Amino acid sequence: MRFEFYSEALAGVPKLSVDGTVPNSIHFSHWEGNTTASEVRADTSTEIALNLVASPNYAALTNSIELVTNNHFDTDGVLSIWTVLNGQRALEYSDLLISAAEAGDFSEPTSDDGVRVSIAIQGSEQAGSTNDTPPPLAGWLAGHEIDDARAYELVLPEVERLLTNIPAYESLWRDGWEHVSLALESFATGKSEVVEYEDSRISLITLEPGLQSPKMAIAKHARGELFLIATPALSGWFYSVDYPYYSWAETVVRPRVARRGLNRALSLLNENENRDGSWKTDEREMTSAAKFLDNAGVMKVSRLKPDEVVAVLNSCTM
Repeated sequence: MRFEFYSEALAGVPKLSVDGTVPNSIHFSHWEGNTTASEVRADTSTEIALNLVASPNYAALTNSIELVTNNHFDTDGVLSIWTVLNGQRALEYSDLLISAAEAGDFSEPTSDDGVRVSIAIQGSEQAGSTNDTPPPLAGWLAGHEIDDARAYELVLPEVERLLTNIPAYESLWRDGWEHVSLALESFATGKSEVVEYEDSRISLITLEPGLQSPKMAIAKHARGELFLIATPALSGWFYSVDYPYYSWAETVVRPRVARRGLNRALSLLNENENRDGSWKTDEREMTSAAKFLDNAGVMKVSRLKPDEVVAVLNSCTM
């Protein structure tokens, strides 16, 4: 097996599209529109890859194609590619591989080491975020900023060393892990909290001010199908409306989450505002839905209280 980062030069070449979905390929992916075989489907592409290499039907599933590709760089992409390249030997790391992929793509802290591996590879943000910070491991190995294709060249040979000796890479994951730990502690001590509205499947999440990288803590505690995330400020509240962080993918175990029409709710919220900002749809990240923003797209402080906002969302989006 060999890996080549996707480019137009591969468009007409038969290949295995692992994690991403590209033309003229057999898919092993959880991305929207994939044609992955039902017998290996799973929630992350890494788990799909593990199912593939464990399958007695491997040759038929791959049509004996040796070329593997992907069109983006993130934790799930790296680990699913690495799994296919290494075959059944990857199975001994299954639990860690899956938990790292869940941390990277879904912001789910299913194991501490999985979170650390993901932070080292991808950084502490969810896959598909608007954060343009270079991936830590690739940047450390290169010593300078690089593109996604070069990142794969550097990181794939390093994956097994990372999986077997996570403490050796502490300088790459320490800061991100501390932010995640502080966010988890904030919920554990009640400084941040979740209130569930069962009828509308909305989770009202109130965050302690100053939390960085709160998505893993939110994913651990919130159970709704729409998240209203409120952070107190001196003269009001910052707001984000998100979908669950796994909901962009085609999942098998995790329930599918339908997108909601928010236009009426946003219009009603704007009628009650008197600040230099407005409630707007915001889809800059794969699971973001709306925010209170100024005309430049910067988050502003809303005067509305969380119970007022959630009441509008409850009445308009059920």
